[in-house]
Amino acid sequence: MNGALRIGIDYTAALQQRAGIGRIVREQLRALAQVDNQTTYTLFAAGIRRATLPPPLGPNFSWSTTGISNDWLARIWHRARLPLPVESFSGKLDLFHATDFVLPPTLAKTRKMVTVHDLTFIRVPEAAPPRLRSYLNDVVPRSLRRADHIIADSHATKNDIVALYSVPIERISVIWGGVGSDFRPIHDEISLKQIRQKYALGQRPFLLSVGTVQPRKNYSRIVQSLKLLHQKGIDVALVIAGGKGWLEDEMYRTIRDLKLHDHVQLIGYVSDADLPYLYNASACVVFPSLYEGFGFPVLEGMACGIPVVTSNISSLPEVAGEAALLVDPYDVEDLTAAIAKVLTDDGLRSELRTRGIKRAAKFTWHASAKLLHTTYMQVLSD
Repeated sequence: MNGALRIGIDYTAALQQRAGIGRIVREQLRALAQVDNQTTYTLFAAGIRRATLPPPLGPNFSWSTTGISNDWLARIWHRARLPLPVESFSGKLDLFHATDFVLPPTLAKTRKMVTVHDLTFIRVPEAAPPRLRSYLNDVVPRSLRRADHIIADSHATKNDIVALYSVPIERISVIWGGVGSDFRPIHDEISLKQIRQKYALGQRPFLLSVGTVQPRKNYSRIVQSLKLLHQKGIDVALVIAGGKGWLEDEMYRTIRDLKLHDHVQLIGYVSDADLPYLYNASACVVFPSLYEGFGFPVLEGMACGIPVVTSNISSLPEVAGEAALLVDPYDVEDLTAAIAKVLTDDGLRSELRTRGIKRAAKFTWHASAKLLHTTYMQVLSD
């Protein structure tokens, strides 16, 4: 039966976004190719030249591209609402999975799925650019109404979808992300020294925070916490690994006002190859985000055996379990106390290391892909 099924999946984010949603789509579908070699999968890529595409993920995977950019497709499909079906590019489908919040038009008989990664634009509206917030407030509710089924990255996001959009709970499946095998404890001192040299990190112990520079990541409060740690006599630096985002002026102002230029390093986006070494070189992963649909840095830090301090809200307790210290992300004193405890209590560090590695082992891309495949089959059989 599966050989006759044709599933289209939007792969655009995987090609255009290095972290976050891009990583989820890349890793899930790479694992899906190992799980299912029977179903015919067509990966849709907007605004991508075919000559630049990587090889297909497997013999049952093929590419469908259009020279029309993602921005222009958004104008055509969601601003002008022109009924140009995605099958115009992909060919006939039994199911189309929109992996990045919004569904394009489809033919009437095509089953439709959409992944909603988080609802930051509603839960923390001040952390999203106004134009993006307006767009998502318009198109996400329409996409949810049209979808036969919805995927959420966490139970927290699923609960938000139910609460904010009154979507019946049975129409939503939770599919967690995973962590790759590269994220593991690394004891090679030469490699760890080299990663410090590559990013000019010096010899001082450092806190690591990973994520795009934007208000939701709460960097300003981490910087304030760094100042309080210094006042407690704890000499530690802060390294922020993440691409340039938006509305970051407050963070730069905080660094300037607290005179911490020499203790805060923004090293930009870090490659997947370097990231495990950077985690392993750090003293503590600090991720007090104001809202997350999943929270990869928590999982990756734990997998590397590094103590993690993260928020007690949204999906982060769900990912961390009892393997990290949870804090109120709006309370700088609470954040500071947790970091100080991690840095000064050897017994706690050892306990968090053991718990973190065990917890992270529960999150695999193979399990994620298997559940995605099961969900596809269930939706097609309804």
